[in-house]
Amino acid sequence: MKKINIGNGKITNASEISLGCMRLTELSVSEASNLINTALEEGINFFDHADKYSNGKCEELFAEAVDMKPSVREKFIIQSKCGIRSGFFDFSKEHILNAVDGSLKRLKTDYLDVLLLHRPDALVEPEEVAEAFDILHSSGKVKYFGVSNQNPYQIELLNKYLNQKIIINQLQLSIMHTGMIDAGINVNMKIDSSNDRDGSILDYCRLNNITIQPWSPFQYGFFEGVFLDNDKFPELNKTINAIAEKKDVPNTAIAIAWLLRHPAKMQPIVGTMNVKRLKDIAKASNVELSRPEWYEIYRAAGNKLP
Repeated sequence: MKKINIGNGKITNASEISLGCMRLTELSVSEASNLINTALEEGINFFDHADKYSNGKCEELFAEAVDMKPSVREKFIIQSKCGIRSGFFDFSKEHILNAVDGSLKRLKTDYLDVLLLHRPDALVEPEEVAEAFDILHSSGKVKYFGVSNQNPYQIELLNKYLNQKIIINQLQLSIMHTGMIDAGINVNMKIDSSNDRDGSILDYCRLNNITIQPWSPFQYGFFEGVFLDNDKFPELNKTINAIAEKKDVPNTAIAIAWLLRHPAKMQPIVGTMNVKRLKDIAKASNVELSRPEWYEIYRAAGNKLP
């Protein structure tokens, strides 16, 4: 597994693929342990959590599955998220601090490597966020900070007040969810794909050393299903499968390799709970897609070049 630097080197030696733990409670303790150990064996050392995932039970199960202790904790780069509550979003100082304490308790650890603010809070007061981050950083409870699903000006607003700058932005991105790429290709065109709905977030993150973490990398729409081996997308699957056969890897590896090929050096979050599928996905780290192959897949997904 290749390693990347996150936040212009603030985090070093992070696996370029991360395991998302949103569905961990689908597994027993022994099954979760097997999955996590398989990830480590494949070179995946970055694990993504959120306090919302099964109301914290995913974090609890993770700690139980690995028997969290200092010698074990050192193997992991652990990220969690907070801010989504029942019926509303909450980036208040009080909630952020309480949420982190809850995650630390459930994960049986003294610190998080990364804390993300989970989806934008329309009522955010950046001064409060800054106070919370200062407390968490100075106490050693959180090393680095980021956001999820935020546009450039939302990040700029936070960074105006933050002493600990944003180094990660988790965004939905896959071969079948390419809006932030489409807008950059179709500049000055009078077509729907030229609409910049995200404020050039892809280029903004590259300019500001913010690592993009694509979530739902196998999904189309908003949790409508996977595009691989789906009869709705015959041309795309024909193209992916042909390239997969040529490179002697599973189609899942090609779907992730497509994201890894982008020079933004993204870190996809994969949420599989299947050990074999995880091993297949990990093979993406050793796949090099050519420029023509990358664009061939992009066009097979229904995108037209201007």
